Amino acid sequence: MMMLVLRRLALASVLLLLPALVQAQATGRLTGLIIDGDGAVPISGARVEVVGTTLRATSVVDGRYTFNAIPAGTIDIRVVRIGYAPKTVTGVVITAGGVTEQDVTLAGQAVQLDEITVTASVETGSVNSALDEQRNSVGIVNAISSEQIAKSPDGDAAAAVQRVSGATVQDGKYVFVRGLGDRYTTASLNGARIPSPEPEKKVVPLDLFPSSLLSGITTSKTFTPDQPGDFSGASVNIKTRDFPGRGFRALSLSTGYNTASTGTDGFFGPTASRDWLALGSDARTVPGLLAGTDFGGQITPEQNNLLVQSMRNVWTPTARSGSPNGSAGISLGGTIPTGSSRLGYVLSGTYSYSQEIRADQQRALAATIGSGEGTPIDQFSGTTGITSVLWGGIANLSTTLGSHTKVSLNNTYNRTMDNEGRRETGASENLAIPLLIQRTKYVERNIYSSQLELHHELGAGRLGVDWGATVSGVNRREPDRSEIVYSLESGTPRWFGFSNEAAVRTFGDLDENSLEGHVDLMLALGDPAAGRRLRFGGLMRRTERTALNRTYSVSLARPLPGDADAMAPEALFADYADAGDDYFRVVPLAAGGSYAAEDNLAAGYAMLATPLSRRFDLVAGARLERSSVAVASLSTAGEPSLANPTFTDVLPSLALTYRANENLNIRASATQTLSRPEYRELSPILYREVIGFDNIKGNADLQRALIQNYDLRLEYYPRRGEILSVALFAKQFDNPIERIYQGTSGTRIITYVNALGANNYGVELEARKQLDFLSEGLRTLALFANATFMESSIDIDASQGSVTNANRRMVGQAPYVINAGLTWTHPTSDASATVLFNRVGERINEAGELPLPDVVVQPRNVLDLSLRLPVFSTLSARVDARNLLDAKYLTTQGAVTRESYRTGRVFTVGFSWSQ
Repeated sequence: MMMLVLRRLALASVLLLLPALVQAQATGRLTGLIIDGDGAVPISGARVEVVGTTLRATSVVDGRYTFNAIPAGTIDIRVVRIGYAPKTVTGVVITAGGVTEQDVTLAGQAVQLDEITVTASVETGSVNSALDEQRNSVGIVNAISSEQIAKSPDGDAAAAVQRVSGATVQDGKYVFVRGLGDRYTTASLNGARIPSPEPEKKVVPLDLFPSSLLSGITTSKTFTPDQPGDFSGASVNIKTRDFPGRGFRALSLSTGYNTASTGTDGFFGPTASRDWLALGSDARTVPGLLAGTDFGGQITPEQNNLLVQSMRNVWTPTARSGSPNGSAGISLGGTIPTGSSRLGYVLSGTYSYSQEIRADQQRALAATIGSGEGTPIDQFSGTTGITSVLWGGIANLSTTLGSHTKVSLNNTYNRTMDNEGRRETGASENLAIPLLIQRTKYVERNIYSSQLELHHELGAGRLGVDWGATVSGVNRREPDRSEIVYSLESGTPRWFGFSNEAAVRTFGDLDENSLEGHVDLMLALGDPAAGRRLRFGGLMRRTERTALNRTYSVSLARPLPGDADAMAPEALFADYADAGDDYFRVVPLAAGGSYAAEDNLAAGYAMLATPLSRRFDLVAGARLERSSVAVASLSTAGEPSLANPTFTDVLPSLALTYRANENLNIRASATQTLSRPEYRELSPILYREVIGFDNIKGNADLQRALIQNYDLRLEYYPRRGEILSVALFAKQFDNPIERIYQGTSGTRIITYVNALGANNYGVELEARKQLDFLSEGLRTLALFANATFMESSIDIDASQGSVTNANRRMVGQAPYVINAGLTWTHPTSDASATVLFNRVGERINEAGELPLPDVVVQPRNVLDLSLRLPVFSTLSARVDARNLLDAKYLTTQGAVTRESYRTGRVFTVGFSWSQ
């Protein structure tokens, strides 16, 4: 009887729940952002309705609206907000049990009074949104979307940003924009500045950021008072992935083949435990005995033996075949209901491993004889093998508190390792004998950033308050660089033990931490939709850096017995540093030392953005920045120095935009920015390189440079996703900081000086256009290209030395930069193919002083290919080909080849799964 009752109750429950179950299966979720088309900012309080139904939703503080249950099928939605023209989006597809994302941009009624109707396909697309950001910005901006990155073989932010008009990337990591050196470009992460792990630079190397973790990159070429003023080329903002409106999971795997390294015999850096995690520095730390020895007193033979024994007895690169490249990535995201709100999250991680052999490698220094074109000396040839690891992750959370407050917490961590082995033969000018030089170099870098951001909106959008705090830091470890020199004079390699450069170990550490806080207020003057906004706020940032570089030499105190000097160094130091032996002497070299830097920046600004008429928009304001930097240095010889430059600067900005119609903008701007000396440049410590390389020394007397910037740009958007633009720019520099090359026989030093002034000017062209205007059959093809042509001249202070070229360009400035590409997209699937081309004109790497000419990086052509092929609905394949031309990297100084090598072509095959 009881069983019968239970069966009837179960049947009744099913019958009662069946309509709800059917409804759940027959409905889907709709979400998206409502965005101001003029200011590219989210709009709260907009009413979104499903046409023909009673379903309504309202956008909250971050502009997001959500419908949790809409009947499956194709619907139209209508968006209404006071002060904006209503917009209807047709053809929005709702799938049963799925989530549809549909963003909508609204135009202020001062610009457009009639209701706008568009199709859903036009309203979505990340390339389109990137161009919308560019079109609606208050300054000159270039935006790269995650879709553009996905359709390229670019593996990190550095490779992606070189697609921006006028941008070049040096050494695969440092960004030059409009031909200006990396000191004139700044980088931030989600709007907050992050410290650099490089000892010579404050600029952040963009190869630290895997492209799979990015939602886009924005490059601002015009200064506005609401951003820091220490740039002139561009301010690059790297944006990590934000949480989506619907949940997702994704997994990617790839493997690659390098024609110069995979399966090819080469010399690589010796390995240690946990190298594959970029955590190998722990196995290479400076020995405590070596670091704690007081070399000011007498060092006994027994102590020398103990010092040699304490060192890691690894001196030579490892001969082996290169292995395939590989990478993997995993990510997930979505939203979780939390009472009346939702918690959005994105978790993502990535890992990559690669090897590279620099083939046909040659290097030399230049000496001047007669004509001044240079004569090669210290000529060496050989090979370098580099093993690289890059991994990182993000954990981003976001939620709303009520309908007026949004809270975000963004966390990023990335770590890299480069393990290098170099073997080369040649002759030294000073020693006048043939040499074999072997070097190992291990560099480990990590960077982290944690950002808390709050946005409040009050008074129906009339007042907005943004405030946030960022804690970030970097570490760089170069724990055990070794150089060992053998003489080839007798035909048999023999250790060149009576030179202080015979065997050298270098240990370098850098730590930098930064704390930044900001408050920004936006006050709408009158109706918020009218676009009249007053912004003001402040920023404080404190950065501390410590850097230590110690160099030790191992040489002979007396001759070795017999042919012991022909032994491999590992065997030599193992056999002849025992108790009772007195062959070796360990001494610190004068090069190197330590410095500690403290950087405090306080800034405040006010900025007015207002339409002057239906067509003209004005942005005007100024920023006050006070910077105080203290760099205390101590050389290995115990010589202290202190540099403490303090500057207070007012940086005005004026920008005018003429919007002739929805498709045509004309922009003009005049601004003042600055460039401050970098920490290492203020430290007069000599940084030593191996025989035949340059040494680097700072200058404690450097001053900051002031820059006046003038821009005029015409932008034409034929239709959504297309652009044609031309821009003119000019810059005037006072006290620009230049990297110069000084040299005499036996001594060659790179240092830094202030020139009196400089001028930079040029033209910038950009186009992105579908080719269906030529033929309807070409609708699936899109051509994009940008080119920048520029010139500069510099005014040299003759009292600072005899310059080789008094009429040269600025250091780092290229006369032209060309990027071009062609994309094919399948009309009914996600299949696509992209061809990319890049060429940068010759640029000065270091300016020469008599008797030496300038050091110049020569142009090279770069051609890349990328294919994306859908396999199943949730699985896709990718095929990438990088550096197809394998053009030579070439640096010259007059008639001398300073450095040249090839890196090989790289082919990658991968699969991505997403749901």
